[in-house]
Amino acid sequence: MAGLESEDYQKRTSGSSGPETDVDTQTPVLRISQLDALELDSALEQLVWTQFSHCFHNCRPGLLTPLEPELRALLHLLLWRFTLYSSSATVGQSLLSLRYHNILSSSGRYRPLSRRQKLGLALLTAGPRWLQERSHSLLLCLSSGGSLSEIDGGLLQQGLRNCLTLVSSITQLANLINFLVFLRKGRHPVLAERIVGARAAFSEPNVVRDVTYQYMNRELLWHGFAEFLIFLLPLINTRKLKATMFSSFLGGESADRAGVTEGQGVWKECGLCGEWPTMPHTVGCQHVFCYYCIKSHSIADAYLTCPKCGAEAGQPEPVKMEVEMIGM
Repeated sequence: MAGLESEDYQKRTSGSSGPETDVDTQTPVLRISQLDALELDSALEQLVWTQFSHCFHNCRPGLLTPLEPELRALLHLLLWRFTLYSSSATVGQSLLSLRYHNILSSSGRYRPLSRRQKLGLALLTAGPRWLQERSHSLLLCLSSGGSLSEIDGGLLQQGLRNCLTLVSSITQLANLINFLVFLRKGRHPVLAERIVGARAAFSEPNVVRDVTYQYMNRELLWHGFAEFLIFLLPLINTRKLKATMFSSFLGGESADRAGVTEGQGVWKECGLCGEWPTMPHTVGCQHVFCYYCIKSHSIADAYLTCPKCGAEAGQPEPVKMEVEMIGM
């Protein structure tokens, strides 16, 4: 075992004897680059999980749900094994020319993470997430022991839940404080990195983040415009706008002509759904609507207008029809 460790250390030191020795580990890494690396890692993990779940798309629904926390943790460990464990860098860091530097080393040169540090990063990243997703099941298993009575089991479960809530709150507070310190000093965006002694450093000397500001500005403008449209479109009354444009472009004469042609068939179809009107109602104009159609639209839109003629819709009133019986 010691021989394997020494051989692995020789490989790492021999691999870092080239251009890596010229890398200044004290050169600060941009905060946005470290956050981008975390986002890329999260996107990769979600992509792997999506592809994995698609393999069971034709199986029974909910097949993976009972084991989802364990499967997600296993996929995270597989990604860790083939990325961070083998090269001291995650996929996101590799794309941004970054890697982890061992700050516990007394040497001023770059030193990769030890096996213990890599394992600590994996456990501190996947462990709390798995524990949070499995906390309810674990509490039920611990409190449902055969030697405990129902009252003792309930008290034990409540005590464990309170302890777990306290630990979770302390962890979230520690993560918040660590992130504020990261924003201040620009190191260790994740609490696990600070605990194990890992810090992001450049993998190549004189690496400059290539930022195409024209592309970024275009993306920012497009996303801002899209969000503005998402906010604005629900506020636009498309039916009223359509009716206004129809009456403006076609004019009153064409509207009257259309009313004459529709005079005979206006009672045969709903102005909203186009079907034979069920419980026909009118809103003040000559057009007829189904009761449920006009009622639902008037509830959803307080300023409802007739989609046919553009008249303001009043209260729905039932249509009064006169039936004349002609004797044979």
